[in-house]
Amino acid sequence: MSVSNNIMVETDCGKLEGVYERGLYTFKGVPYAAPPVGELRWLPPQPPVAWKGIRPATAYGAISPQDASILPVLPSVPEEQSEDCLFLNVYSPGLDRGRRPVMVWIHGGAFSIGSGSTDMYTTGTLASNSDVVLVTINYRLGVLGFLNLNEVTNGRIPSTGNEGLLDQVAALKWVQRNIAAFGGDPDNVTVFGESAGAMSIGCLLNLPAAQGLFQRAILESAVGEMARPLDMSVEITEQFLRLSGLNRNDIPGLRSASPEILLRAQQQTALQMEQGAAPVIPVADGKVMPMMPLASLEAGRGAKVPTLVGCNLDEDKFFSLMNPKLFKIDEEGLRQRAEKYVKSEDVSRLLDVYQAARAKRGEPIASFDLFSAINTDVMFRRTAIRVAEAQCRFAPGGYNYLFTWKSPASGGKLGACHVLEVAFIFGNYNATFNGKGPQADQLSGQMQDAWTSFARTGKPSCAQLGEWPQYGEERATMVLDSNCRVEKAVMEEERRVWETLHELQFANMP
Repeated sequence: MSVSNNIMVETDCGKLEGVYERGLYTFKGVPYAAPPVGELRWLPPQPPVAWKGIRPATAYGAISPQDASILPVLPSVPEEQSEDCLFLNVYSPGLDRGRRPVMVWIHGGAFSIGSGSTDMYTTGTLASNSDVVLVTINYRLGVLGFLNLNEVTNGRIPSTGNEGLLDQVAALKWVQRNIAAFGGDPDNVTVFGESAGAMSIGCLLNLPAAQGLFQRAILESAVGEMARPLDMSVEITEQFLRLSGLNRNDIPGLRSASPEILLRAQQQTALQMEQGAAPVIPVADGKVMPMMPLASLEAGRGAKVPTLVGCNLDEDKFFSLMNPKLFKIDEEGLRQRAEKYVKSEDVSRLLDVYQAARAKRGEPIASFDLFSAINTDVMFRRTAIRVAEAQCRFAPGGYNYLFTWKSPASGGKLGACHVLEVAFIFGNYNATFNGKGPQADQLSGQMQDAWTSFARTGKPSCAQLGEWPQYGEERATMVLDSNCRVEKAVMEEERRVWETLHELQFANMP
């Protein structure tokens, strides 16, 4: 095909006009479902509306209503917000029906912020360097996408709290119907995402509605159980209604309340119920999601697809920036926080094991360092290990990584923190937060090679990294840093101690 500025593709809803830029055929703001507004608020996504003539796909669509101030650590570019937000974007190296691997990115942001059109995902080199078709999506966020109203309204608003997940399913169905026209292979689709995006994928692995829509899964920094039980979600809905002043019996009022009112009550709910940045997340409602995701995977009931899963060494330090007092936490404060995770009689054993293991490796053992390591393991690393174990047992493969490259930001205090790895995968890293230079270039190239090799074959072994074995009985883990290498039983003492403790219920997000 000759290269021109205006590119045409026909979808099942009509013709789209995109552009050729930065070596990719790009289509922005493509609707994959009907606008979920008015009577469709809080309902599952409905089929997209067809159009006549040619629809421009040269500008990003609006993103879900959100308040970016809840996670102020990273700067963001303001984007238009609207409940009419169910759009996706396609980046393809060729419109030649070449049946390339398709990688569908599900963004993170505590289920409360973010979009598929963030610069980090859309201006990098992943698709152009690796000859894959990249799709990024928006989905409904916060209470518009994850509020269970079915129980409190006696079914008059039948939202299960999984409408945002069903948006993702609708986007994957659009990919199945249309991606061949963009040079992609609908039979080779990889879903990949970070944080709330990875949690979403953990849910999709167990969602009956998502079965067969993807063939591989990559989970970066998934959190906790990845969903909440129904009773806890109903309790959160009750609190949200009290704080919003909305009446559960006023169905028209609920459907017409402004996004500003909903967002304000959402933030108040997060503060009142100590749910961090994520007062609402997916719900194990027994219908859309039959079981809690981790329990389902560990019972062998999840999708039987190869899975690549991992986390960053210092995930929690990203969130500590929002509460600088944590950097000065003392031993008593550390013990009090540990009592949120284990019974009081187990606190000393937990802290002793972490302190001894870190000292043996020559790592810092101040109270903050122990606090951050425990939080990281509770929220992120243990989830990654359980997913890898389950997929090794029941699926074609489970592969594990630990990202240990450290951020230069804040004088190095962030370490290998949450979200740091994402820019390396997309090839869009910066000197301030991620670091720059030949070693950063090498790491980005290695991660892109591994991620896209996994998308092609279901195995992350690749030319730039070499052999990457499954997690398996030897607990083989790829350590991603300036010197990438496979290690067995990484931080084994910390992993094993949790098997001996009496754990308590804990929140699903930092």
